[in-house]
Amino acid sequence: MGKVHFFIGKGGVGKTTVSAAFAVRAARGQPRGRVLLLSSDPAHSLADVLQLPLRDRPRRVPLGARGRLDVWQINSEKLFADFLAQHKSAILDLIDQGTVFSREDIEPLLNTSLPGMAEMSALLAIRDALAAGKYSQVVVDTAPIGHTLRLFSLANEFLRFLDFLELAASRDQILAQHFGGRSHPPDNAHLGQLRQMVDEIREAIGQDRELVLVTTAEQFSLNESLRASSLLRRQSPPLEVTKIVLNRVVPVNGCIDCRRSAGAVVKAYKFLTRHFPRVPVQTGQDPGGPILGVRALAAFGAHVFAGRALKYDLPAPRTRAACLVKTSWPVLDRQLCLVLGKGGVGKTTTSAGLAFHARQKSKAGVEICSVDPAPSLDDVFDATIGAQAQPVFGDQKFRASELDAVRLFRDWIHGLQSKIEEATTSSVSRIHLDLYFERRLLSALFAITPPGVDEVLAVFRIFDLVKTRTTRIVIDMAPTGHALELLSMPERILHWSRLLLKTLARHRTLAFARDAAAKIAEMSVRARELTALLRDPERAEIDVVMLPEPLPDRETERLIAQIQAQRLPLRRILVNRVLVKSTTKCPRCTRRRQWQQATVASIDGRHGGVELLLVQNFPREIIGKSALQSFTKELWRIK
Repeated sequence: MGKVHFFIGKGGVGKTTVSAAFAVRAARGQPRGRVLLLSSDPAHSLADVLQLPLRDRPRRVPLGARGRLDVWQINSEKLFADFLAQHKSAILDLIDQGTVFSREDIEPLLNTSLPGMAEMSALLAIRDALAAGKYSQVVVDTAPIGHTLRLFSLANEFLRFLDFLELAASRDQILAQHFGGRSHPPDNAHLGQLRQMVDEIREAIGQDRELVLVTTAEQFSLNESLRASSLLRRQSPPLEVTKIVLNRVVPVNGCIDCRRSAGAVVKAYKFLTRHFPRVPVQTGQDPGGPILGVRALAAFGAHVFAGRALKYDLPAPRTRAACLVKTSWPVLDRQLCLVLGKGGVGKTTTSAGLAFHARQKSKAGVEICSVDPAPSLDDVFDATIGAQAQPVFGDQKFRASELDAVRLFRDWIHGLQSKIEEATTSSVSRIHLDLYFERRLLSALFAITPPGVDEVLAVFRIFDLVKTRTTRIVIDMAPTGHALELLSMPERILHWSRLLLKTLARHRTLAFARDAAAKIAEMSVRARELTALLRDPERAEIDVVMLPEPLPDRETERLIAQIQAQRLPLRRILVNRVLVKSTTKCPRCTRRRQWQQATVASIDGRHGGVELLLVQNFPREIIGKSALQSFTKELWRIK
């Protein structure tokens, strides 16, 4: 079996570039071997980095005479559909035989678009690649860290689902043991095949694999690296980081801003060696522009993984600089503001800035909530932010919270279990037999934390927040791919609700089915209301944050296309970290500013009716009240 290399880290640290550079170097280094580079991020960008058109199947990357590299941007919906087509009939048979639900009840739900497909499909793709025996190495460019942690835990959750199916298949045996009687042992051959598949996935994740943590010298990135490392150790089996790439290192021999950044790199290196004492740390230089194409990636791979000087002549684009004029920060005048963007563009900082400025300029209350599974509002506000909304900077009308989806789900399940325990007894169910097996079966089902729980519960959290119509609500969304999942979730919930109500109607003689139907009907009404709110430009707005760089620009264009396809009210684009003024002759900073100018010029006028605002680059991270005051003091637009 080939070796798997997972490249993990906070959004925007350069995982895609570093993983692609590693894959190019690995393929060129073993002429007789074969390397697969695949992306598990639903917002793929490998095609942008490699400068190649990619489809939903492996494609060979032209490397010249040496080595074989295939690249695969997964189509999660298609891959998951293929998996279901192979196993759905057997799963439905087991549910039909062992639960109160029939094939007709469950099959329509399986035919819908299910949450968590991106993570499940990534695991299936890794397993298929290794099972084929064609690849000596598989390199995985992962989603931002919050959803990658879900990916690593998914195999165990799938095993719990198989335990549930196995229990359902054993219904007759268990009832015979409990009440007396005879039964035939179940045929669990198909479950055995699925368990073998999960064991292969667990082996790929847990044994001969490398976990490469990519980070930058930014304090937010370092803090998230520590949190991620702690959560990885809590996985079963525990996962340990095996290598670190400190990316976007700025050389010390530049201007004053470069020297300041270089000083941060020195501190970051000490931080990493202190907290990861046995993990090798390699560095990747920031050339001041994008690393695009196989030739550039090969040079960058030799630089990072062999310690060579970065030999890559980065061209500088030629474009006329746009004329910028100062403007003021927007004062939020809609009930709900959703802030979206690629990982690492400053989405959380911008969300905090919008919320902070809105509270400064209005008597209305403002509440900001992060629904990113790897939130960092506590870093921006320099305070402990939890699941319960709490005042920020001592202001009772400015509150912040971070969604803890898994904890919320487990609390909800705990309450549901006690109700079902009561509802499945003879006195409540109006039947003559205690539903012993149904309670045991539901307990097995409730032991599973389903994929997609972040997006589903984020919708419920927004449900709760918009009840208070006098408060402005700012939502710091998850990175691009999973944010789009969340935005499509209310309509999916409406569809699932109709299917579930139809199913539960067949079991209305059971009290717990009637109770569940009432809850689902209520959820359906709220989903319909939220769908209407999200599409109402008088009550809701979407702000997109991006960086003035080619890669974030391309991903932002795809994001905007999806927002417009869903008929959602895109109001403004905020371009973050713009070098507004030329204050130095430093070659790196000059090159960086030229790339920024080219990107900003290409955006100008591209989206009619959408406000384009530019946020200047700050040499230090935005942490605390005074920093947010400085951050929201100036804003720019194109004249």
